[in-house]
Amino acid sequence: MRKTVLLLLVTVFLSTVLFAQTDKKADRQLTKEIKERAVRQARKEARKLKKEGWTVNPGSLPLDKILENAWKKQLTTDDKDLPLYITADGNAVAENKTAAEMQAIEMGKLQLAGLIETNINSLISGNIANAQLSTKDASSVTEIIQSAKTLIVMQLGYVDPFFKIYRDIEGNKVEVQIRLFYDKTQSMEIAKKVIRKELKDKLKINEEKLEKLMGIN
Repeated sequence: MRKTVLLLLVTVFLSTVLFAQTDKKADRQLTKEIKERAVRQARKEARKLKKEGWTVNPGSLPLDKILENAWKKQLTTDDKDLPLYITADGNAVAENKTAAEMQAIEMGKLQLAGLIETNINSLISGNIANAQLSTKDASSVTEIIQSAKTLIVMQLGYVDPFFKIYRDIEGNKVEVQIRLFYDKTQSMEIAKKVIRKELKDKLKINEEKLEKLMGIN
């Protein structure tokens, strides 16, 4: 009996080790694939941007490397093979770098909020039937979500750009382009908080229906 139990424990242990090694091998392969694809995409994008006159701040990483790191982040996926981050770009022209950077970041945040709004709209739209809302309330829910972009931008606060690139243009002005990344799970939590409050304040939806709309039940 003891030998049987011992043999069973050894078998379970070896199976666990084998699966762990397999997972590590898959992770290494995924990392390699992401890196190779990121390098290809970065080189292609860098060539295009350099021809257009874009450059980086003195002392920062070379443009090729900055783009490679950005593509690695953009191609990273979760355990369901879905993008881990929401990616947005911002572009602005101003009299100096500082002003252009601030405007570009705000433009990027608006794009980011629009993508988050689309994601939360997709989630809630799929849950409207489950929440058993009236046709009127369902229509109001859609309108509230579509008008929530400004509130989502406010909740995001300052988002540090992953990179900033510059080029001089006519009229002694500077054009700035930035790229933002935001954790997809965190962004959905922010959106849910904003939408939940708006729905509760404007439609007086009870907690049970709210939970169903948010996909919690």
